[in-house]
Amino acid sequence: MKLRLSTSNIINGGTSIVRRPASEKSNVELVNGLRSNFTASMQASTPAGDGDILHAADGKGAIKTAALPYTSWTNVDNGRLNVPAKNPDDPGLAEERSEYDITVKFFLLPTTRFSDWRRHLQDAISAVLQELSVDSVDLLIISFPGFSFDADSEETGGCGSNKIQASETELVDAILDVWNMVATLQVDGVALKTGVAEFGCERLKEFLSKTSHRPMVNQINVRDACEVPQSIMELAKQERIELLTHNDCTNILPQGTLRDLLGDGPNGAGLLAGPNAETKGLGGDLSPEWVVKYTAVIRDRGVIEHKGYFASAELLQQPTV
Repeated sequence: MKLRLSTSNIINGGTSIVRRPASEKSNVELVNGLRSNFTASMQASTPAGDGDILHAADGKGAIKTAALPYTSWTNVDNGRLNVPAKNPDDPGLAEERSEYDITVKFFLLPTTRFSDWRRHLQDAISAVLQELSVDSVDLLIISFPGFSFDADSEETGGCGSNKIQASETELVDAILDVWNMVATLQVDGVALKTGVAEFGCERLKEFLSKTSHRPMVNQINVRDACEVPQSIMELAKQERIELLTHNDCTNILPQGTLRDLLGDGPNGAGLLAGPNAETKGLGGDLSPEWVVKYTAVIRDRGVIEHKGYFASAELLQQPTV
């Protein structure tokens, strides 16, 4: 079974969603946003006078789920479990599409199979377009698993982990395959600009030599470095690629974090069954597949009106003994 998790709008999500600093790491923002949305959905599904669901406005409070089965606050759509259930009355964006700059960043997670990358991208884009009630985004950035920009290595002229090794033929083929789909999305007007994340000089040069669809953006995390390395700045200028920085984690949703989020522990949502035979929930374990982050900014005011995340995971049934 597939699970799709949603934070809804973490900017205007109501009293259960806390406005957080812009500097907050994306993985923390994702987990807190999901937990807050789960709590809000449980509260909305709790019969009047039932105190088994505790308010957790900061996304960290305990959640009592013994009296509230997960089926009451989730729903199944085309064989996929939505966590929480999608609200059909969500209005999308308040103004006309032309009033917004919409940025989407798609994270492929380390546990995903190469052969599923294209399908995952299509699922993620479809989820965002439906959520915002739009037919296009301004910028689509792809983050590949295991890629990490090394500012120190760039400064010393090395390639470090940024070089695509000859033994990575299968990985390179998978990257080019999903990038061809990105190119199609741009040609079809679904993504007006496209880009990559965490490409250092050597990796970017090799990538450009293998594709006819050139990225318009390269987004890097310089971490503790005070400045962007000169080498990558010069290459980006030469290739007419816009260089952006970010504060995201590449492995934004590890398997253990997802298990804690949905499990029967003190801060879990109780969707997964625990070792206690009396615990009601889904059996098996979860394999995270992808995360997509989306932001809609009102152009004239530079204000974020809508921001959120979707995440997808596969429920792996435990083999019977």
